Amino acid sequence: MMNNTTRFDALFAVALCSVSLAVAQSDPTGTRPPPDSGQQPQGKSQRYSIEQATSDKAQLHTIAFDGLAFLTGDFGFDTFLPPGKVSDYFGFQYMRDIDAATGGHNTSFLTRIAENMLAILNEDQKSQLLALGQTQERDIQRFARMRFPLIKAFRRNLEGDLPAGSKGLDKRAVMTASSDLYALDGEVAYQRAKVMGGIIRSLSEQQKAALAKLKFGDSRTWPEQPEQLDKQSMSHEVDVAMMTYASEMFAWYAGSLDADTYFCPERHGMYFGGFGMKTAPAMGKQNYSISTSLTGDSGAAFLAELTESQRKHITDLVDLQRQDLREIVQTRRAIATELRRFQKGEVADQEKVAILSKRYGELDGELAYFYATAFGDVGRTLTPQQKEKLAKMRAINPDDPRGPFLYSDPIAMPKIENTDFLFGVHGAQQ
Repeated sequence: MMNNTTRFDALFAVALCSVSLAVAQSDPTGTRPPPDSGQQPQGKSQRYSIEQATSDKAQLHTIAFDGLAFLTGDFGFDTFLPPGKVSDYFGFQYMRDIDAATGGHNTSFLTRIAENMLAILNEDQKSQLLALGQTQERDIQRFARMRFPLIKAFRRNLEGDLPAGSKGLDKRAVMTASSDLYALDGEVAYQRAKVMGGIIRSLSEQQKAALAKLKFGDSRTWPEQPEQLDKQSMSHEVDVAMMTYASEMFAWYAGSLDADTYFCPERHGMYFGGFGMKTAPAMGKQNYSISTSLTGDSGAAFLAELTESQRKHITDLVDLQRQDLREIVQTRRAIATELRRFQKGEVADQEKVAILSKRYGELDGELAYFYATAFGDVGRTLTPQQKEKLAKMRAINPDDPRGPFLYSDPIAMPKIENTDFLFGVHGAQQ
């Protein structure tokens, strides 16, 4: 009989090998871009793909942008996280990035498709989403708060605030904490896919015909709809969850496995304030478009201000993370494949999703450890002149929200558990 460890290794190996074979047969690089499905717009938007997201150039500029955000920000900005980055196996990010109207990064994009989806669903189907939101509200909040100790530890490392007996962050401890975080992410994704899959299977022919008029990747086909939810009847968190579910369900229904696997370059190592620098200024502003060139331009400018030795800490990360990034693509595809079984009336293997999710967390945790260590090495060697130049690149608006944030909502400074364990030290007090 297999023990739990053997079962974990066997299931993970089978799941990963099966998806690796499928990817290798169609694309030897293991980074196949989503195909032209007929619904996806042609032209400029087609530059977005897994291959592009994991390319050396995209990764280097994204990592550099995170470095700039981290070294010019604070704990509050680091906590900012768009709600759609949680359990993101439903193709919404790809639909956002390839939008033919280039409106994917406008603050109205999610609202428009969510309202259209909700307008098509019947009351019973919407009540299922409401029940899901009420069930998941606590876990969604718990996911955000579980990130705080890692963020705090990465700040401590930058500031040289190390516990006695430690030489720096403990990679295994960081990976374990991240694995626990992604285990919760997997649970949330599984529950979400189960409910959304059931609703998709219950769609009437009339509803399917209405959905067919809304094109994946072309928001020009989405008419303006009035608000479909009674926001006074639910908490703010459930309202956000409902809008997230509705937008994701359309992307999942109209998209593809390739779209589910896709992620934007900023998806990983989300502890360093990149979203706080890029997205927080958009909060509360209607019809506000977030710059799609900010990451690349600012990342390149950051690298240009560093000395050769400082810059090497950042550029070396591209090679250091390459194997992890390749496995992340394979793992995401394996999870997305399993979750899509719910659309076909099958039952996804919950244990397999859990195992893959924990592994995903380990991989993302290792990336975060690499980033935090490199950013700390650079930050502690910056001259006053360099710090001044980097601060000018950020140009913080005093009217923008500063956080800390629970996702995108400002909150009071949270009480954070002792983070010494992330430095390999236990029992000491901060």
